[in-house]
Amino acid sequence: MYVRGAKKREEVWLLDEIERLGLDEAAFRSREYVIALDEETGEKAGFGRLRLYDEVCEITSLGVAEAWRGQGVGAHVTERLVDHAGDEGFERVYALAPEPDYLLQFGFEPIERSGLPEPLGERLDAKREHREEVIATALATESFSMPERLRERFKAASPAPTGDESEETLPPEEFGIDPDTATYKYDTGRQ
Repeated sequence: MYVRGAKKREEVWLLDEIERLGLDEAAFRSREYVIALDEETGEKAGFGRLRLYDEVCEITSLGVAEAWRGQGVGAHVTERLVDHAGDEGFERVYALAPEPDYLLQFGFEPIERSGLPEPLGERLDAKREHREEVIATALATESFSMPERLRERFKAASPAPTGDESEETLPPEEFGIDPDTATYKYDTGRQ
């Protein structure tokens, strides 16, 4: 498992996942995203965005595929985004989250609307128009702390069984195929 910057060819996947999870896609730019990938299969496990403004940056659109949840994927995506913010010269990183408890475990702290730099104050107001419970949080980039349990889970991460393996097989008749006369998968009728 590793986390790397998103590639342009992954835009469709990112947009589909963002929509599926109901996340914020404002001013979408794939280059601002990172993606967690399984090293062996290349399966995408999670993603997140570091949205850059002139003077501030915001972690947003954190998402983890259902089969990969609870294995430290989101934690490592968050770590990569905070590291990137520090590399870009930002001393603080912000997040506007409906469920801030997840971020608090890394050292993020709640912050009042009045303490937010613009344009984040305006973003918080806009988010609260659509969802009442959105909390602003902030973290000094050098203060990020990864709980050891999440680091260990990430090392051994693998997708949980989804239950799709036992999908019901539809009989040929459901597709208008007569199994007694069809000889090929795509019977053209030619002899």
